[in-house]
Amino acid sequence: MKVQDDLATTDDTAAEVAAPSSRKATIIAWAKRLLVLLVLAAATYQVVDQWNAVSKTLLSLSWQSIVLSMLAVYAGVWLGPVVWKVVLSDLGAPVRVSEASKFYLVGQLGKYVPGAVWAVLLSMELAKEAGVSRARSFTAGLIATGLGVVASMITGLLALPIILDGDHPELLWLFALLVVGLVFLHPVPLTWLVSTVLKLLRKAPLPHRLNGFAIFKGVVLAVAIYVMFGVHLWLLATSVGAPGLNTLILCAGAMGVSMTAGLMAFFLPSGLGAREAVIVAALATVMPAPQALALAVVSRLVFTIADLSSAGIAAGFVWLQGKRGVAPTAPVVD
Repeated sequence: MKVQDDLATTDDTAAEVAAPSSRKATIIAWAKRLLVLLVLAAATYQVVDQWNAVSKTLLSLSWQSIVLSMLAVYAGVWLGPVVWKVVLSDLGAPVRVSEASKFYLVGQLGKYVPGAVWAVLLSMELAKEAGVSRARSFTAGLIATGLGVVASMITGLLALPIILDGDHPELLWLFALLVVGLVFLHPVPLTWLVSTVLKLLRKAPLPHRLNGFAIFKGVVLAVAIYVMFGVHLWLLATSVGAPGLNTLILCAGAMGVSMTAGLMAFFLPSGLGAREAVIVAALATVMPAPQALALAVVSRLVFTIADLSSAGIAAGFVWLQGKRGVAPTAPVVD
């Protein structure tokens, strides 16, 4: 009886400990949902409040500009898997571009779910099917994201004069990421950082130092991604009469800063609201605010279509390869 009483007491204690933890998790989950709803409500209010001007802008957009703008987004989106291929090859996990496209593009759909982990977990599981270990795919994701942040801030320097002269000095802290990122672009500190992450995962450290040229190539490709995203926004802006070259420079910088701002707002689905705030603030310097808001809405829609369709195309292509008997990349041994 005493043993049973002790077991019952232990169970009761465990339940008491688990209950507050469970309540805390529930509160956090509902807080995130409430935050998303508030952001959606605020965005909806802005659109409805300025609907007359917004609707005029939407109707004035030519279909040619929308199509070309979408093609520019596709070009940027499909450069993403190439960055992953470069990083994975340097980590000793060579994959085909088609395989990298599947686990990167399909995995990226996880960003539409609030939280920082879903895109990472989904990419890791899909990469496993291509023979890439979870540790390597996680590390590749970490490096690729870091290179992307540095590249976005390099591109964002184009919009720095607008940020300095505007009403959004809070965005300046993002450029601190550039200072830190530039240091870790050197192979020695980056190799140390990656090996430290692998040790935390209880995996063997990298057997060799990361290649400087591979890092450079990854950054250049990532910069090209943000430039294409800038071209996308510029095509929309010129369609409503914004001036030429200066607007292109502004749009490239704005997209760089906005994508990083969206990444930092990981608790929101795909950085919803944070990205649009930067775009509107930048475009409002060359056009009325309602027009800028309308273009931010169109930009969000274009990106969503591009993300969903690209994921479907990538998954379909890999499925066809499997049907044709194309074997996946050989498993990586950690």
